[in-house]
Amino acid sequence: MMTQTIVHFVFTLSGGSNLVRALREAGRKDQVVTTWHDLNLGPIDPSDPSARAIWLEKELGRTEPESRVSSGRDWDDALFPDHRKIVWLSRRSAHEYCGFLNWLWQSGDTPFDIIDLSEVLISPSPERGPPRLPVLAPCLAHLRDDNIRLNQLWDLAAPLPTNRREQYLDVWRQLISENAPLRVIENGMLVSAEASYFDSQLMELATDDWQRVSRIIGTAMASELDDEIVSIDFEWLKRRLMLLVERGQLEILEKRSREEMHLGQVRLARTQ
Repeated sequence: MMTQTIVHFVFTLSGGSNLVRALREAGRKDQVVTTWHDLNLGPIDPSDPSARAIWLEKELGRTEPESRVSSGRDWDDALFPDHRKIVWLSRRSAHEYCGFLNWLWQSGDTPFDIIDLSEVLISPSPERGPPRLPVLAPCLAHLRDDNIRLNQLWDLAAPLPTNRREQYLDVWRQLISENAPLRVIENGMLVSAEASYFDSQLMELATDDWQRVSRIIGTAMASELDDEIVSIDFEWLKRRLMLLVERGQLEILEKRSREEMHLGQVRLARTQ
């Protein structure tokens, strides 16, 4: 009897790399398909992909290949006709959660198994220091390959119940209808948010003294990790800090290009 070939679907580049290494170290030959577009940022209305491309270019100076912003599938069923499909999800990561919901939206009636890491406790590798208590991991992207392998996380794969599938589709349908600039994790839910969602937090971290932009952003991201969630990335927070400088709410020590903004130092604007 032939063993069914397995293909894993993952929604971050680092998560895909971690999983590939873990599978190979375990002697497994499963395939891994990684889709990386940040659907927690920008418009997501599939009927208007050009709006997303324009938004990404304006806000982040980033372009996506046409295939990344179209309403078509990111994968071809014909490539995996008899494969067992396993989809990795974390509802603690806005990026991974959005990637999964979009995959589900496109998948039709495709049967698959799911690995939901949202409440899974990970036992740290004994090779990396003294024994420690198991911890929650916000997402696959934040797991080391040895964590994945030693915990044999692929064994958690199970079919997604029909009612749960419909609930997920309802969430994505609502988010598409709102078509907001951001989608973030708030009180355990994936919700739409305005572009300015993180501005108040950035302003609270700024002081009257000069601080590196990278330090402020790092502190903001670390505070999320303390809550075991990941809602946003470095590039978006850097862009928002630049806008706060342009609006006169923050001062920058010396003018920097968008690419080098993280090397600059900022402080609260001083009133004249």
